[in-house]
This record gives sequence, structure tokens and C-alpha cells, in this order.
Amino acid sequence: MRQGRFSLSCIVPVYNEAKHLAEFLAALHTKISAITTQHEILVINDGSRDNTREVVQSLTKTYGMRYLELSRNFGKEAALTAGIDHARGDAVLLIDADFQHPLTLIDDMVSQWQHGYDMVYGVIADRSAESNAKRLGTHLFYTLLNRSTKTHIPAHAGDFRLMDRKVIQAMRALPERNRFMKGLYAWVGFKSVALPFVPLDRIGGHSRFNWQALSDLAISGITAFTTLPLRIWSVVGTLISLLAIAYGLYIALDAFFFGNAVAGWATLSAGLMLFSGVQLLSIGILGEYLGRVYDEVKQRPIYLLACDTDDSPLNKE
Repeated sequence: MRQGRFSLSCIVPVYNEAKHLAEFLAALHTKISAITTQHEILVINDGSRDNTREVVQSLTKTYGMRYLELSRNFGKEAALTAGIDHARGDAVLLIDADFQHPLTLIDDMVSQWQHGYDMVYGVIADRSAESNAKRLGTHLFYTLLNRSTKTHIPAHAGDFRLMDRKVIQAMRALPERNRFMKGLYAWVGFKSVALPFVPLDRIGGHSRFNWQALSDLAISGITAFTTLPLRIWSVVGTLISLLAIAYGLYIALDAFFFGNAVAGWATLSAGLMLFSGVQLLSIGILGEYLGRVYDEVKQRPIYLLACDTDDSPLNKE
């Protein structure tokens, strides 16, 4: 049991959400103020093009917030990393600003944390609002990932979670640039528990995770946590080589014993095109891994800060 006073940091990544951001921050501040008097809200502006900066900076002193503005749009994974790097609380909450993550669940998360869990994460209990294609893709992705890696990544778990200070310290120690946060949460381990929830209606705007963004995230997750694609194409290459050797022996023996002329130029051309395509595909998969190695070797920072306005009450402690 974790007893006594504690401090809570709330990390809120935002991108072009100025229209409803003030309403959300007011609701979040009211909720966490009822839980603990020691708290801070960190708003990470991931290169918004609207008036997000003006909205947040007008409220930093009112709600005791810290405003971090990235120099450009680095993506949500980088924005979350920036928040994790700057959070000061004993417990740290990650939450979106679109009201889809129910604020009422924060009480249960804190309660589970106080009962000894180091990480309390929300799991989407109902995806009926999503398209069949997206549900199928999500199922296939997590099935493939969890069957090919030693790290179990909970399906339907997102960024909505509460983490203990020691989990935050562990997350800060991870140096990779290509960050698949859902996998990193699982990789660090610690005592965890899932809380099911149904996402609420989005208060404004629309999701910016289109099929291309989701595909990129899936590729990042697969290449970061499993080498299965490389192993698959190693097996495919071995099978094709064995078939080629067997067919070559057949042609040689047929010509030696029966004197049949070698024919089949059309078959040969089609075979060359097929195997050339297989080679290019396998090189492309290898290139995905090599490209990520290249990104890591450059050691560029995950994000850059353009502005840091710190009115957090935890800064004074």
C-alpha cells in the first residue's frame, strides 16, 4: 500500500486541439484537485498550427501548468517522451485531450496504484465504433507481434495509463529514437493491471491516425520488437533454393539419360520475374530494419523544445 500524500503529474499531448482544450484542462484540473493537492499538468504542444499556444499560456498560472512546445510536429510518441522526461510527480498520468479517455477512470487508476501496482493502463473494451477492417488489422497486428516476441504487449491497450515514478525512470533510460510506446511500456515490466473502458465520443475534431499513420506505427512496432519478417524470408529463400536445386537436377538428369532438349523459355522468363520480385521484397524488408539502425546510429534527439513555460507548483518543491 502506498499511503500518505503524493504528487501527480498529468501529461497531455496536443495537436491542433485549441477549440476544446480550455474545457478539457478545466475538467482535468477539477478531477485531479479532488484526488491530491500536489499536482501538475504538462501540456506538450506537438507543433500545432492553431492557437494552442495562446490557449495554454493563458491558463498556465490559473491551473499551475507546464507548457512544452516542440519545435515542429515530431509525432505523438515523441510528445509523450517529452512529457515523461519532464514529469516530476510520484505518479504520472498519460491522457489525451479529446475527452475520449474518461476522467472518471482516474480515481480507479490512482486507487490501484495506491494498492501497489506500478502501472495501471486502460484497455478498450468495445471497438464496435471502428470499421471491420481496422478491427481485423488490429487483431492481426497484436497476434503477429505477441507470437513472435518474448515481450507480451497487451492488445487494445493505449497510452491512457498511470505509472509509478520508478516506471518513469525506467522509460527515461530507454535510448531508442524509433519509439513504439505501447511496446516500451510492456518491455520495462513492473507490476501492472488493466482497467477496461469504453472510449467516449470525441468532443471535437477528428483522429489524425489515418491508415498511413497506423501502418507506419505498426511497422515501427514490428521492427522494434521482432525479427520475424527476416526469419520468414530466410525460410522462403531456403525453400526456393531447394526447389531450384531439385529442378536443376531434374533438367540435368533428363537431358543426360533421355537427351531431351532444354525447352521452356516462357517458363524461364516467368520464373526469373517471380524470383526477382521475391528478392526485391526481401531486400525491402531488410531495408526497413537497416533504415532503423541508421536512424539510431545518427543519435539525433527524439524531440526539440521551442518553448518551456513552467508554472507548475511542483517546481517550487
